[in-house]
Amino acid sequence: MTVVGPLDAMFLGGETREQPMHVGGLMLFELPEGAGRDNVFPESSRDFVSRLYHDMLAAPSVNPLFERRVRNRPQDLGYWSWERDPDIDLEYHVRLSALPRPGRYRELFELTSRLHGTLLDRHRPLWEMHLIEGVEGRRFAIYSKIHHSMIDGVTALRWMQDTLTTDPNRTDMPATYALAGQGFVGAGTAPGMPTAAELFAAVGRLPVRTLGAGRLLAELAGLTPVGLKGLLQATMPFQAPKTIFNQPVTGARRFAAQSWPLERLEKVRAITGATLNDVLLAMCSGALRNYLIEQDALPDRALTAMIPVSLRDRDGAPGGGNSLATLIADLATDLPDPERRIRRIMSSTAHGKSVLSGLSPLQSLIVGALGFGVAGPAAVLPGVAGRTRPPYNVVISNVPGPTESPLYWNRSRLLGMYPASIVLNGQALNISVTSYDHQLHFGLIGDRRTVPHLQRMLGHLEDSLADLENIH
Repeated sequence: MTVVGPLDAMFLGGETREQPMHVGGLMLFELPEGAGRDNVFPESSRDFVSRLYHDMLAAPSVNPLFERRVRNRPQDLGYWSWERDPDIDLEYHVRLSALPRPGRYRELFELTSRLHGTLLDRHRPLWEMHLIEGVEGRRFAIYSKIHHSMIDGVTALRWMQDTLTTDPNRTDMPATYALAGQGFVGAGTAPGMPTAAELFAAVGRLPVRTLGAGRLLAELAGLTPVGLKGLLQATMPFQAPKTIFNQPVTGARRFAAQSWPLERLEKVRAITGATLNDVLLAMCSGALRNYLIEQDALPDRALTAMIPVSLRDRDGAPGGGNSLATLIADLATDLPDPERRIRRIMSSTAHGKSVLSGLSPLQSLIVGALGFGVAGPAAVLPGVAGRTRPPYNVVISNVPGPTESPLYWNRSRLLGMYPASIVLNGQALNISVTSYDHQLHFGLIGDRRTVPHLQRMLGHLEDSLADLENIH
């Protein structure tokens, strides 16, 4: 047995029926030409996907990470521990599903919504993978989810990429759980953008002789009054208005997803001089504004979004030169004019990045921990969500995807990959974006009751991008 680290235990301890703590994703594939056909008997697309499913079950070995289950027994004195499941049942974890006709994206997203809203069974390793057939247009999908105590979302995305190839004829690509050579990676040690727990844990892992209360005070005291004021304005939460997104959540989820050509956002970037991320934020801002107007729930004050920020060294290396923090962006949803909105978003993010770039690595770490961690009380304390001012209104994250394209899994071309993140009590909407094959792939997760008609947000995103394209 291996004791669960304190940060991973936070995800286990914070989980409730209303607040599942797993991350997931939906991958959409196109069947290859002549899929399942031989020279004599044509095989249906259903038979092709069924054969893929049985090949997945026949995996010769399972990665040790995916064999571990969690235990919390009296003899462990309250500590969580990992132990190997000696009889892992792949037929339980890997499932074959079929969409009802006509197999539109509507039916696919409805199934994904239900799957993402259910808790993982703690008597078994905390992951599931669903192979979904019957998507119209000769397509099928894979929905997978894994508990955040086992892995973080960025690493999960990278592992999924390791199952893909640029070779359209290769037929031996494994499923994620069968990848060889991947060691056990908890959420606290995984690479990529940090979670709240990762940032707190990173501070906690520093030796006492290196970081004590005096050092923390010295780092904070090193800020000039002007710098401290700018820091508070650029990165500090609790400047957001109350919205319908910042209410208690139920256990049911709604998932919606869509892809947009990266070229369209690049044109807006060229017209406005904004960064690509600013254009993405402006696209989300207009969509949120129109959605809230539709719900008769748009506040007078502008919404804010928490944005994970990576301040890398000059060569972009992922090593010790990184400075990780969070930024609270003004979404300017109080402005009806799209050009004025994006200009204010640009000003907000530019100011925030300027302030953050002047911080020491430790100061950035402290700010990042505070930025992520302030959502915690509403998530775990009964009665807090919706009664106090939210730290921010929504989380919007943009995680770089594969740089190579097109990619294939066992001759099936990958068309889209859509993240499905965590919804917290008091933070009922999460917008995650990743890039692949010259497109941006949006994955929206919302509480089914608190965020009604989430799928309408997709139309609002399209309208918002069209408005930005009309800026002259």
